[in-house]
Amino acid sequence: MKDDRNSQFRDAHSDRSTAAQVPDTPQTRAPAYRLAFADDDFLCRDELRPVRLQLELLKPEMILNERGIESTVVLFGGARIPEPAVKDTARTETLAELSRFYDEARSFAKMLTEKSMQSYGREFVVATGGGPGVMEAGNRGAADAGGTSIGLNIVLPHEQAPNEYVTPGLCFNFHYFAIRKMHFLMRAKAICCFPGGFGTLDEMFEALTLIQTDRMKRVPFLLFGEEFWRKIINWEALADAGTISAEDLDLFQFVESAEEAVKIIDDWYEEL
Repeated sequence: MKDDRNSQFRDAHSDRSTAAQVPDTPQTRAPAYRLAFADDDFLCRDELRPVRLQLELLKPEMILNERGIESTVVLFGGARIPEPAVKDTARTETLAELSRFYDEARSFAKMLTEKSMQSYGREFVVATGGGPGVMEAGNRGAADAGGTSIGLNIVLPHEQAPNEYVTPGLCFNFHYFAIRKMHFLMRAKAICCFPGGFGTLDEMFEALTLIQTDRMKRVPFLLFGEEFWRKIINWEALADAGTISAEDLDLFQFVESAEEAVKIIDDWYEEL
């Protein structure tokens, strides 16, 4: 969007284009001569980390604002959970059994997106990590409904590309996990955690901690698959030990189906 208040000044795009056409001399060839904002090597220096953090905060925020997206429903979940059609290729029997949550995530996202489209795609927009597994299912469900969805991808040591169902203009890539997690929660009106691994646990516990400590407004917090979550986390043991309060166990609910989850979210916001 053009800012008319600054229209009397030459814009950065023009200067970048002009600078690329200067005569090739020892002076202009030296890295020091490059425009700072057009110098990738300079921007990647350790001293520029605060600037890169700010850029990763600003870029998605500006684009989401320009698209008019006001709220999201976040789907966290494992990249390794397969689509049921290919569950026979899963690396473990448990992953094959968990494949049903791919379909639940897909159905849940489709139902949410149909509701979102009633507000012209501004409210309750599905947001995932943009990868495979449960993340793919979430973006796929939104596409099934003919709507848009967000993907917050991250650069990893192994090659990774966003899944094909993320809305292209709403697919972001991050260097910093911290900023990525912040964007997950900035617009979240509900947080839904499907079975997953370290990444899912990290995202889930950070969100729970922010809500527990009143650093984030309480929202519906749904854990899909009670058997899975009770098997890997002894929630009551934490309360019994006193490391969390008994009331903290009320910050989340277990659900098994897309329909159950949508009803909880609907009821929550009808009561507000």
